[in-house]
Amino acid sequence: MANEILVLGATGKTGKRVAEKLQKKEMVVRAGSRNGNPPFDWDHPENWNTVLDGVQKVYITYYPDFVTPGAMEKIQRFVDTAKKSGTQQLVFLSGRGADEAEEAEGIVIDSGLPWTVVRSSWFMQNFSEFFFLDNILAGYFVVPEHKALEPFVDLDDLADVVVEALIDDKHNGKIYELTGPELLSFNDTTRMISETINRPVVYEEVSMDGYTKILRDYQVPENIIWLMKHLFTEELDGRNESLTQDIEDVIGRKPTTFREYVVKTDQTGVWNIQN
Repeated sequence: MANEILVLGATGKTGKRVAEKLQKKEMVVRAGSRNGNPPFDWDHPENWNTVLDGVQKVYITYYPDFVTPGAMEKIQRFVDTAKKSGTQQLVFLSGRGADEAEEAEGIVIDSGLPWTVVRSSWFMQNFSEFFFLDNILAGYFVVPEHKALEPFVDLDDLADVVVEALIDDKHNGKIYELTGPELLSFNDTTRMISETINRPVVYEEVSMDGYTKILRDYQVPENIIWLMKHLFTEELDGRNESLTQDIEDVIGRKPTTFREYVVKTDQTGVWNIQN
């Protein structure tokens, strides 16, 4: 079927939300995932032509991270393939304040296709849909020592921005930086979660070596350990300690507060210990 929107990472944290919101608007969505039909995998470019056949627009999310070896080459090859296949628009999920992410953005911007870049702050959902969830359930939240604050963003807000970019051409050629409405520490976020679930969650900062050991003790995959070390040493240095109005400008409402995220997430039961 022609004029489909391909959503890469359609089973991931942002992709599943974007796909669901597009479907509610009665848009034709093709799931770009290993379980999709046809399946999509960043490590199997031989199948990309089939995945892109008949696709008009693409929401691009790259996994596992822009800093991983070979990321730029894969993104370049995918963008080239999309252009040759007749794709007419790219919406690209990027990271705020990350050098490698901006390099990846350049590939999309220089593609010759209409594009929109969505730069995101840290996801609020990292506390409920990432391995931070295990910390909350264990009642012990530990991170490496750091000083920076972060404007955590709600993924439902992000998905609404992406959907608007995919369905309205007025967003072409724009770079949006998405932040929540407040700058918070990890201690702040842990405290709010603890207060809402009415259960103690101890917060502690440790050395990077100590943090790495704890993650390995929890059997966290090495690629995630490497990524977290990179994020806390290279990116969480204060460069993103500012707020934007881009979410409100695009979707016409203020971004979700962390407290609002915590309340709605608590209602799902994901932080219940019996889970």
